[in-house]
Amino acid sequence: MIRAIETFIAPSHKLSAWADPVFRVLTSLIFIIGGLGHFGEHQYMLDRMTDSPWWDVINMVGNPSWLLWLSGAIFIIFGVMLALGWMTRLSALLIFVTLVPITVTVHIAPGHVGPLFKNIAILGALFLIYCRGPGRYALDNRNISRG
Repeated sequence: MIRAIETFIAPSHKLSAWADPVFRVLTSLIFIIGGLGHFGEHQYMLDRMTDSPWWDVINMVGNPSWLLWLSGAIFIIFGVMLALGWMTRLSALLIFVTLVPITVTVHIAPGHVGPLFKNIAILGALFLIYCRGPGRYALDNRNISRG
């Protein structure tokens, strides 16, 4: 019975072909929008950082404002590249490496359990994209002829 249900609800091959680009685009949107927030809501985000129990560590790493600008730029630039499937593995890796310290320093704090596990799920998505590559309908798959 379970197998019959699985067979009945299985997506068509046409629909399945869109899974990779849809996954890339939907995953990238949180970084593009969030990265824009690092610029548009800069002071608000700095204020949130000061509430972090890791504030002293953040200051030891570098100027919090500059770190916020840098992470915002990485999220926007590589989020767009991830959506397009261009330099996909590099994009997923750089976003992953940028997101880990943000998750640790900002979201491992009292009252941040929801955002913490949201970021953990997103890290899983980035890991999957990094391991599987861009999939279908990606600029990485272009056949570039050199003449």
